[in-house]
Amino acid sequence: MRQIWIISKRELQSFFDSLTAYIMLIAFLGFSGLFTWLYGSDIFFVKQASLQAFFGVSYWTLFFFIPALTMRQFAEENKTGTIELLLTRPVNDWQVISGKFLATLLLIGIALAFTIPYYFTVARLGNIDHGATIMGYFGLLLISATYISIGLFASSISNNQIVGFLLALAISILFHFVFGFLSTAASGLISEILYFLSLGAHFESVSRGVVDSKDLIYFISIIFISLVGTEAVLQKNRI
Repeated sequence: MRQIWIISKRELQSFFDSLTAYIMLIAFLGFSGLFTWLYGSDIFFVKQASLQAFFGVSYWTLFFFIPALTMRQFAEENKTGTIELLLTRPVNDWQVISGKFLATLLLIGIALAFTIPYYFTVARLGNIDHGATIMGYFGLLLISATYISIGLFASSISNNQIVGFLLALAISILFHFVFGFLSTAASGLISEILYFLSLGAHFESVSRGVVDSKDLIYFISIIFISLVGTEAVLQKNRI
Protein backbone atom coordinates (compact mmCIF):
# COMPACT_ATOMS: atom_id res chain seq x y z
CA MET A 1 0.00 0.00 0.00
CA ARG A 2 2.90 2.33 0.80
CA GLN A 3 4.29 1.89 -2.72
CA ILE A 4 0.89 2.66 -4.26
CA TRP A 5 0.63 5.86 -2.22
CA ILE A 6 4.17 6.93 -3.19
CA ILE A 7 3.39 6.42 -6.89
CA SER A 8 0.05 8.22 -6.48
CA LYS A 9 1.70 11.25 -4.91
CA ARG A 10 4.34 11.33 -7.66
CA GLU A 11 1.70 11.16 -10.39
CA LEU A 12 -0.54 13.74 -8.72
CA GLN A 13 2.44 16.08 -8.33
CA SER A 14 3.28 15.62 -12.03
CA PHE A 15 -0.25 16.79 -12.94
CA PHE A 16 0.33 20.04 -11.05
CA ASP A 17 3.95 20.45 -12.20
CA SER A 18 2.89 20.25 -15.85
CA LEU A 19 -0.05 22.66 -15.31
CA THR A 20 -2.37 19.87 -16.52
CA ALA A 21 -4.21 19.88 -13.20
CA TYR A 22 -4.75 23.66 -13.22
CA ILE A 23 -6.01 23.63 -16.81
CA MET A 24 -8.34 20.70 -16.05
CA LEU A 25 -9.70 22.32 -12.88
CA ILE A 26 -10.32 25.70 -14.55
CA ALA A 27 -11.92 24.14 -17.63
CA PHE A 28 -14.09 21.74 -15.61
CA LEU A 29 -15.33 24.44 -13.24
CA GLY A 30 -15.85 26.81 -16.17
CA PHE A 31 -17.92 24.37 -18.24
CA SER A 32 -19.90 22.97 -15.34
CA GLY A 33 -20.53 26.41 -13.85
CA LEU A 34 -21.63 27.92 -17.17
CA PHE A 35 -24.13 25.21 -18.01
CA THR A 36 -25.30 24.70 -14.44
CA TRP A 37 -26.04 28.34 -13.65
CA LEU A 38 -26.24 30.40 -16.82
CA TYR A 39 -26.97 28.50 -20.03
CA GLY A 40 -29.29 25.80 -21.38
CA SER A 41 -31.31 23.73 -18.91
CA ASP A 42 -29.73 25.52 -15.96
CA ILE A 43 -31.05 25.56 -12.40
CA PHE A 44 -33.03 28.78 -12.89
CA PHE A 45 -34.58 27.43 -16.11
CA VAL A 46 -35.88 24.22 -14.51
CA LYS A 47 -36.92 26.15 -11.38
CA GLN A 48 -36.03 23.27 -9.04
CA ALA A 49 -33.59 23.09 -6.15
CA SER A 50 -31.65 20.30 -7.77
CA LEU A 51 -28.12 19.67 -9.06
CA GLN A 52 -29.28 17.36 -11.87
CA ALA A 53 -28.20 20.00 -14.42
CA PHE A 54 -24.69 19.96 -12.93
CA PHE A 55 -24.53 16.17 -12.93
CA GLY A 56 -25.63 16.05 -16.56
CA VAL A 57 -22.99 18.58 -17.64
CA SER A 58 -20.25 16.92 -15.58
CA TYR A 59 -21.13 13.54 -17.06
CA TRP A 60 -20.17 14.77 -20.55
CA THR A 61 -17.35 17.06 -19.45
CA LEU A 62 -15.56 14.17 -17.73
CA PHE A 63 -16.16 12.02 -20.82
CA PHE A 64 -13.68 14.23 -22.74
CA PHE A 65 -11.43 15.43 -19.90
CA ILE A 66 -10.43 12.11 -18.37
CA PRO A 67 -8.97 10.58 -21.58
CA ALA A 68 -6.91 13.78 -21.83
CA LEU A 69 -5.58 13.12 -18.32
CA THR A 70 -4.85 9.43 -18.79
CA MET A 71 -3.42 9.54 -22.33
CA ARG A 72 0.11 10.25 -21.07
CA GLN A 73 0.07 7.91 -18.07
CA PHE A 74 1.72 4.98 -19.86
CA ALA A 75 2.12 6.23 -23.45
CA GLU A 76 4.65 8.88 -22.47
CA GLU A 77 6.58 6.45 -20.27
CA ASN A 78 6.53 3.85 -23.06
CA LYS A 79 7.90 6.45 -25.48
CA THR A 80 10.68 7.71 -23.21
CA GLY A 81 11.49 4.28 -21.76
CA THR A 82 10.94 5.41 -18.17
CA ILE A 83 8.31 2.70 -17.74
CA GLU A 84 11.10 0.10 -17.91
CA LEU A 85 13.03 1.99 -15.24
CA LEU A 86 9.92 2.18 -13.07
CA LEU A 87 9.17 -1.51 -13.44
CA THR A 88 12.71 -2.48 -12.43
CA ARG A 89 12.15 -0.90 -9.02
CA PRO A 90 10.78 -2.99 -6.13
CA VAL A 91 7.16 -2.48 -7.20
CA ASN A 92 4.90 -4.81 -9.13
CA ASP A 93 2.67 -3.97 -12.08
CA TRP A 94 -0.48 -3.76 -9.96
CA GLN A 95 1.12 -1.22 -7.65
CA VAL A 96 2.12 0.95 -10.62
CA ILE A 97 -1.35 0.69 -12.19
CA SER A 98 -3.13 1.31 -8.88
CA GLY A 99 -0.92 4.32 -8.14
CA LYS A 100 -1.68 5.96 -11.48
CA PHE A 101 -5.38 5.09 -11.17
CA LEU A 102 -5.60 6.55 -7.66
CA ALA A 103 -3.74 9.75 -8.62
CA THR A 104 -6.15 10.51 -11.46
CA LEU A 105 -9.17 9.69 -9.30
CA LEU A 106 -7.85 12.02 -6.58
CA LEU A 107 -7.54 14.83 -9.13
CA ILE A 108 -11.16 14.28 -10.20
CA GLY A 109 -12.15 14.22 -6.52
CA ILE A 110 -10.44 17.60 -6.02
CA ALA A 111 -12.33 19.00 -9.03
CA LEU A 112 -15.66 17.75 -7.65
CA ALA A 113 -14.81 19.10 -4.18
CA PHE A 114 -14.58 22.59 -5.68
CA THR A 115 -18.25 22.27 -6.76
CA ILE A 116 -19.56 21.64 -3.23
CA PRO A 117 -20.45 25.38 -2.93
CA TYR A 118 -22.98 24.63 -5.71
CA TYR A 119 -24.74 22.32 -3.26
CA PHE A 120 -24.91 24.90 -0.46
CA THR A 121 -26.09 27.59 -2.87
CA VAL A 122 -28.89 25.42 -4.28
CA ALA A 123 -29.85 24.28 -0.77
CA ARG A 124 -30.50 27.94 0.10
CA LEU A 125 -32.79 28.29 -2.92
CA GLY A 126 -35.17 25.47 -1.95
CA ASN A 127 -35.64 22.00 -0.54
CA ILE A 128 -32.87 20.03 -2.19
CA ASP A 129 -32.93 16.22 -2.16
CA HIS A 130 -29.79 15.53 -0.10
CA GLY A 131 -29.79 11.79 -0.81
CA ALA A 132 -30.08 12.24 -4.58
CA THR A 133 -27.32 14.87 -4.48
CA ILE A 134 -24.93 12.60 -2.57
CA MET A 135 -25.67 9.74 -4.97
CA GLY A 136 -25.14 12.10 -7.90
CA TYR A 137 -21.61 12.81 -6.70
CA PHE A 138 -21.11 9.10 -6.02
CA GLY A 139 -22.24 8.37 -9.59
CA LEU A 140 -19.74 10.89 -10.98
CA LEU A 141 -16.93 9.21 -9.02
CA LEU A 142 -18.02 5.79 -10.29
CA ILE A 143 -18.15 6.89 -13.90
CA SER A 144 -14.83 8.74 -13.48
CA ALA A 145 -13.19 5.57 -12.15
CA THR A 146 -14.59 3.74 -15.19
CA TYR A 147 -13.22 6.34 -17.63
CA ILE A 148 -9.84 6.30 -15.86
CA SER A 149 -9.50 2.51 -16.07
CA ILE A 150 -10.40 2.58 -19.78
CA GLY A 151 -7.97 5.47 -20.32
CA LEU A 152 -5.10 3.65 -18.58
CA PHE A 153 -5.67 0.58 -20.73
CA ALA A 154 -5.72 2.68 -23.93
CA SER A 155 -2.55 4.51 -22.86
CA SER A 156 -0.72 1.28 -22.02
CA ILE A 157 -0.97 -0.14 -25.55
CA SER A 158 0.49 2.87 -27.33
CA ASN A 159 3.62 5.03 -27.39
CA ASN A 160 1.61 7.97 -28.69
CA GLN A 161 -0.52 10.11 -26.38
CA ILE A 162 -2.93 11.14 -29.14
CA VAL A 163 -3.53 7.51 -30.08
CA GLY A 164 -4.15 6.74 -26.40
CA PHE A 165 -6.63 9.63 -26.17
CA LEU A 166 -8.53 8.64 -29.32
CA LEU A 167 -8.60 4.96 -28.37
CA ALA A 168 -9.97 5.78 -24.90
CA LEU A 169 -12.66 7.94 -26.51
CA ALA A 170 -13.52 5.19 -29.00
CA ILE A 171 -13.96 2.60 -26.24
CA SER A 172 -16.06 5.04 -24.20
CA ILE A 173 -18.23 5.81 -27.24
CA LEU A 174 -18.78 2.07 -27.63
CA PHE A 175 -20.23 1.89 -24.11
CA HIS A 176 -22.06 5.23 -24.37
CA PHE A 177 -23.71 5.08 -27.77
CA VAL A 178 -23.11 1.88 -29.71
CA PHE A 179 -24.51 -0.60 -27.17
CA GLY A 180 -27.51 1.63 -26.48
CA PHE A 181 -28.22 2.07 -30.20
CA LEU A 182 -27.85 -1.64 -30.95
CA SER A 183 -30.17 -2.52 -28.05
CA THR A 184 -32.98 -0.57 -29.75
CA ALA A 185 -32.35 -2.41 -33.02
CA ALA A 186 -32.21 -5.88 -31.43
CA SER A 187 -34.92 -7.73 -29.56
CA GLY A 188 -35.34 -10.23 -26.75
CA LEU A 189 -32.37 -11.38 -24.70
CA ILE A 190 -29.84 -9.80 -27.08
CA SER A 191 -31.50 -6.41 -26.63
CA GLU A 192 -31.45 -6.78 -22.84
CA ILE A 193 -27.75 -7.71 -22.84
CA LEU A 194 -26.83 -4.77 -25.08
CA TYR A 195 -28.90 -2.39 -22.93
CA PHE A 196 -27.15 -3.69 -19.81
CA LEU A 197 -23.78 -2.92 -21.44
CA SER A 198 -24.86 0.69 -22.13
CA LEU A 199 -23.10 2.95 -19.65
CA GLY A 200 -25.60 5.82 -19.71
CA ALA A 201 -28.48 3.77 -18.32
CA HIS A 202 -26.45 2.78 -15.24
CA PHE A 203 -25.26 6.35 -14.53
CA GLU A 204 -28.78 7.73 -14.91
CA SER A 205 -30.04 5.24 -12.35
CA VAL A 206 -27.34 6.10 -9.78
CA SER A 207 -27.60 9.88 -10.35
CA ARG A 208 -31.32 9.71 -9.51
CA GLY A 209 -30.38 8.31 -6.12
CA VAL A 210 -31.27 4.71 -6.93
CA VAL A 211 -28.56 2.29 -5.78
CA ASP A 212 -28.94 -1.02 -7.58
CA SER A 213 -26.46 -3.86 -7.15
CA LYS A 214 -26.57 -4.40 -10.94
CA ASP A 215 -25.23 -0.87 -11.49
CA LEU A 216 -22.41 -1.34 -8.99
CA ILE A 217 -21.48 -4.72 -10.50
CA TYR A 218 -21.48 -3.12 -13.96
CA PHE A 219 -19.09 -0.29 -13.04
CA ILE A 220 -16.80 -2.49 -10.92
CA SER A 221 -16.64 -5.10 -13.72
CA ILE A 222 -15.54 -2.57 -16.35
CA ILE A 223 -12.95 -1.08 -13.98
CA PHE A 224 -11.59 -4.52 -13.06
CA ILE A 225 -11.47 -5.81 -16.65
CA SER A 226 -9.76 -2.62 -17.90
CA LEU A 227 -7.13 -2.71 -15.16
CA VAL A 228 -6.51 -6.42 -15.72
CA GLY A 229 -6.07 -5.64 -19.42
CA THR A 230 -3.57 -2.92 -18.54
CA GLU A 231 -1.63 -5.34 -16.34
CA ALA A 232 -1.58 -7.91 -19.17
CA VAL A 233 -0.12 -5.30 -21.55
CA LEU A 234 2.60 -4.39 -19.04
CA GLN A 235 3.42 -8.08 -18.57
CA LYS A 236 3.66 -8.52 -22.34
CA ASN A 237 5.97 -5.53 -22.64
CA ARG A 238 8.32 -7.06 -20.07
CA ILE A 239 8.92 -10.06 -22.35
